[in-house]
Amino acid sequence: MSHPGVWALRRLVVAPTVITLTVLLWVTLPAWLLVAAALAPVLPGRWRALRLLWLVVVYLSFETLLLVVLLGLWLASGCGWRIRSPYFAGIHYDLVQGTLIVFFREARRVLALRIRTDGPHPTRHPDGPVLVMCRHAGPGDSFILMYALLHWYHREPRVVLKNTLAWDPAIDVILNRIPARFISPNPVAGEDLESQIAALATGLDDNDAFVIFPEGGNFTPQRRDRGIARLRKLGLERMAVRAEEMIHVLAPRPGGVLAALQAAPDADVLMVAHTGLDHLVTVSDLWRELPMDKQITMRWWQVPRAEIPEDREERIEWLYGWWEQIDEWIEANRPPDAT
Repeated sequence: MSHPGVWALRRLVVAPTVITLTVLLWVTLPAWLLVAAALAPVLPGRWRALRLLWLVVVYLSFETLLLVVLLGLWLASGCGWRIRSPYFAGIHYDLVQGTLIVFFREARRVLALRIRTDGPHPTRHPDGPVLVMCRHAGPGDSFILMYALLHWYHREPRVVLKNTLAWDPAIDVILNRIPARFISPNPVAGEDLESQIAALATGLDDNDAFVIFPEGGNFTPQRRDRGIARLRKLGLERMAVRAEEMIHVLAPRPGGVLAALQAAPDADVLMVAHTGLDHLVTVSDLWRELPMDKQITMRWWQVPRAEIPEDREERIEWLYGWWEQIDEWIEANRPPDAT
């Protein structure tokens, strides 16, 4: 739960600022286009400044339109009285799906991105609740995963994500109306994150997908080193050694995964890995690569519930084993230019 002051800052300052910036951007767009076109011969890459400008325009426009539509839904629900009812939750899921479909088509065109899936086709996964566990690396992987679950799998995701994403106004509003949890990867003393995760994973319907990123954050070499040091500090030498052998992923944090497995005893598991944008971490990395001209490869594995052990320690071993398999898959499928 956000502090009231933080909530007020996001809703009463950040959201109106985004709307104002969008209006100003559209009003002054001819001038920005001239500047971007003038910079094109100077900057390396094919029309890099124009591509970036158009992505900013598209993103802010979607953000503003979503905020206006979300305000209309709030009014239509009786000023929030029925906003979390199943009927309005379905409308919000449809709204997110439609937005992601249009945005990703435009982003793929502008960035020259291709998305390829590996493993079983989505239609092969039967109805029933699933727990989705995804590796976390590269820009936008959360959005790509949501796009896949909504558009390909026709699922309604319940997602656990970092609280910093709540500073995006549209994400903040939408995910406070449908089942989701913003959490801090470094919780304060007394904050029971596992109970929050268990509550979110309880009562999944046949078309629900509970989504969690067991690593707790995007992969960077520095985070990998800190994670290994943390395991050693806790006296988990064997796990630290296994984490050192995984070079493309962070050591998974099992607490949230164990809580979700306990709360959803009938749910199968979908493991998800991806590669293609792993080495793009900073803003300068993204700028340097525009247009990206890259392929993102996603791999899906379905794990039947019967294959998941019941004992807590065995489940931790099971999770580490899967993360080692994901690490091996990334090594075999990462693009040649990745460093």
